[in-house]
Amino acid sequence: MMMTQSAAHQRKDGFVKGRRLGCLVLVLVLLADQLSKQWILYGLKLPEKGSVAILPWLNFTMVWNHAVTFGMFGGHSPSVFIIVSLMAVIALCVVLIRSRRLLVSLACGGIIGGALGNVIDRLQYKAVVDFLHFHVAGWSWYVFNIADSAIVCGVGLWILDSFLADRRRNRS
Repeated sequence: MMMTQSAAHQRKDGFVKGRRLGCLVLVLVLLADQLSKQWILYGLKLPEKGSVAILPWLNFTMVWNHAVTFGMFGGHSPSVFIIVSLMAVIALCVVLIRSRRLLVSLACGGIIGGALGNVIDRLQYKAVVDFLHFHVAGWSWYVFNIADSAIVCGVGLWILDSFLADRRRNRS
């Protein structure tokens, strides 16, 4: 089936729009992450306070994370995490540039923005600034930040896109 020139142009515009939205997400995540960390460190002065109750189920709790999620791979130099993160960012930038699906573009933007936010912390402080601490009824989640949230949401979007792509293929 041949696509008309107009349909091909619309499709190309959709790809470009998806990439632009991915880049916008990247910038917004990076800004939100870095501004929130600056406020936590220098506005709220959380390192001096340790923890501040915000809601019955949310505290701002200061944690200098020298590892990755759940403290995995601790004991390594910050440069190891920086190099691995930057390699992932480069690979994800290639995926974003080539992306033909909106959810993948948005996912890449979130993951790249989050990874860069944590790289900036490691360069500046030799650790990542974590402060969001959710807890309810004796259950407590690990302390994380906006960058971590964006990475998790990006991975979730990518998984959702893969399920949707499978459904589209099965219908064809």
